Amino acid sequence: MNPSTSTTPEAAPETAPTGSSGGPLPPVTPEVVAAAVESLTSRLRKKLDAAIEQYAALPVTAGDEGVRITCGEDAVVTLSPGPSGVIDDGDQASCSCLLAPRCLHRAAVLGACPIGDAFPAEEEADSRDPSDAEPAPAPSPDGAALAGSGGERTAAEPGSSGAPGGGAEGADGAGSVAAPEAVGPTAAQVAAATGLWAAAAAVLSAGVPAAGAVPQAELLRAAHTARLAGLPGAEAAALRVVRGLRAARARHDGHRLADLVSALRELLLTAGRLAGADPDPALAGTVRRDYQPGGSLKVYGVFREPVISATGYGGVVTHVVAEDGRWYSVADVKPGGSARARGAATAPVAIGPAMLNHSQLSRAGLLIVGATVSPDGRLGAGKGVRATPVSGMPWTEGPMAALFARPLAEAAGARLSGHAWSESDTAEQAREPVGCDLVIVGAAGDHVLARALLPDSVGDVRGYGPLIRLVPAGHHPELAHVENLRRLASRPGLLLRVVGRVEPDRVATLLPLAVGPVPGTEATLRLPPDWQGHADLGYDRLQGAHLPPQDACPPPPDGDEVDPVAGAPLWRVRRLIELAVSGGRRAVAESARNGESYAQLRNAGFQTAADLVTGLTAEADRRSRDVFGRLTDAGPDRYAWAWVAAATHLAATERAMIHASWQPAGPL
Repeated sequence: MNPSTSTTPEAAPETAPTGSSGGPLPPVTPEVVAAAVESLTSRLRKKLDAAIEQYAALPVTAGDEGVRITCGEDAVVTLSPGPSGVIDDGDQASCSCLLAPRCLHRAAVLGACPIGDAFPAEEEADSRDPSDAEPAPAPSPDGAALAGSGGERTAAEPGSSGAPGGGAEGADGAGSVAAPEAVGPTAAQVAAATGLWAAAAAVLSAGVPAAGAVPQAELLRAAHTARLAGLPGAEAAALRVVRGLRAARARHDGHRLADLVSALRELLLTAGRLAGADPDPALAGTVRRDYQPGGSLKVYGVFREPVISATGYGGVVTHVVAEDGRWYSVADVKPGGSARARGAATAPVAIGPAMLNHSQLSRAGLLIVGATVSPDGRLGAGKGVRATPVSGMPWTEGPMAALFARPLAEAAGARLSGHAWSESDTAEQAREPVGCDLVIVGAAGDHVLARALLPDSVGDVRGYGPLIRLVPAGHHPELAHVENLRRLASRPGLLLRVVGRVEPDRVATLLPLAVGPVPGTEATLRLPPDWQGHADLGYDRLQGAHLPPQDACPPPPDGDEVDPVAGAPLWRVRRLIELAVSGGRRAVAESARNGESYAQLRNAGFQTAADLVTGLTAEADRRSRDVFGRLTDAGPDRYAWAWVAAATHLAATERAMIHASWQPAGPL
């Protein structure tokens, strides 16, 4: 298990460029970058990619007016972000050269800045006072408002009663209430989606090497138009694509080509369906999630999770559970990166006069009066909120006992129930933790192998379930995830209780967040009394004294690792899908000319997959001719749709195989 730079939770792998002075460049909104690139002449646009690479390495000097980057003898670019810390207006970026503001220096520096979110970041919003102020809805050019029920604003149609895709309700002759009619996207949304599709299809056709600053700016402009039209989901997908392209071109350590493929697949499918006036209201997405009154709550701390985002935020999220089993979270995330993530571990909890820090809350409880709660379970810290500390609840009682009593296969299946083609939907479903009892088998590469324990009706172990892979929830060297998993792997046969998240893209894989001892056995963890029964793997560091002696652990069960996804010939489809993104349309066409065969797919029963990739390679190599026999550009649309079809089928097939990997084959 080799630690590598990453973010926790996983975020887009774009990092803020840092000069020799150590000062990071501030984030900038998409429309500011797009406008700067659009203002350049065609001659300057050809030099933009090289200038961005050059200026990103220059020293950044902080001053009263903001940050300054000296690009030349007479060219100093000054960035003056607003109170939010984001460059959201073109006037906040200036250059001292004679060509400013339509100069290469200003556009290149803005292109080197990380992309900021158009709406307040989730991390930033977690730390604000939700009862004092709520962000205003985004404007829509056709007068559509952003509304929603339950505090969650979705892109709604005029006259739809605030419900996404809603219609008028009426009674039929029998007195029953008619189901609301689905309302399709507005003309402005269709136009915005069409622009997004065109920009994304051009990026796919070009591939990563040719998707430089200019194609990225076109995608950012289309993303901004989508936001104004009330399509925050499509905008968010576009921003993930741009961040992925930047990371791929810069060869960042944390970049994964699979993440860029997923983001581009979701963007193209969402934009294509919206451009075709698909009435599905889920395609519009959601924006800010408002806090709503939650009444009185009694919650118990379960674990802390460090947060280090790609845009410079850091902090902690403490996860708590109510008596009815619902999950909530208390966040303290602000600008500061990894240093703040470490310090926030013991920072005071900002919910009323509770006088607890996050370390104490993860092992105690709160009785909250006048609670404010967001739709995804974040607890607010408004002026009217009152909280009183109460004793914590051990993992063997109440809702935590019910969490561990639920079969792991059932819990994992519920977390994998989202749409396979939607990265955001998948992340939303997999966010809620699961609990299980495991026995450690040993280390294997970058992960730890374990088997689930199968309890019978009276709680005694009757056998072992499927082989589970434990992967670090974060790889940052200043966090404890990797070191703790390495420690656990050193004791085969160790029994432990794990709270973690299902990894939706890997076979039977958990991201462990906290561990505790399994009751009723000596072959388990021996934690200090002040840890109160569990260790937060991101913060608490396990030592050898916390493990039982090796002779107290039973022989570990069989750990022969079988990966049905890796063993299937689907790797041929995956390679072609990723080649299309990394190399562009020409690379896919070359693979067809080299005689790539997909007979193995057909022989293994993957007939549809073989047909789709065959159609993709044929479309990539298709050339049209005019009436004079000259080659013409057929456009990227048909090729993009062929790629989306193959990529979506691959995602759905792999998701089904991953879902099946959680099912026990029977007691061993």
